[in-house]
Amino acid sequence: MRYLHTMVRVKNLEGSLDFYCNKFGLEEVDRIDNEKGRFSLIFLAAPEDKASFLEGKAPALELTYNWDPEEYEGGRNFGHLAYVVDDIYALCAKLQDAGVTINRPPRDGHMAFVRSPDGISIEILQKGERLEPKEPWASMENTGSW
Repeated sequence: MRYLHTMVRVKNLEGSLDFYCNKFGLEEVDRIDNEKGRFSLIFLAAPEDKASFLEGKAPALELTYNWDPEEYEGGRNFGHLAYVVDDIYALCAKLQDAGVTINRPPRDGHMAFVRSPDGISIEILQKGERLEPKEPWASMENTGSW
């Protein structure tokens, strides 16, 4: 058995792609537009997973966009997505500068949480050893739920 992907439904494809690709740093690696079914599937991978995904080995995030409007609630009810990063402070600063709320700041130099435009909770973990606590993160309070 091998993990393939996580699928999340999105209401606004452009807004979701802006968040996941332009702000969070994933890359689009495949797209399927199904006119008969009236939906699009967009597969995203982390930069370090892109080549492996194209070889059929790495997992991906599948954004499912239904062309006919639907309401989705409780994006957190399945848990969260998790990504390991080289520098948690740098990514959180980049996200914050792009207007993304850091719901659980990386006070411990190891873990943070943000949410996508559709309310999906995303855990960000520091690769390797945790970083030394650093301001402004060390004293920053949680915002909202994660």
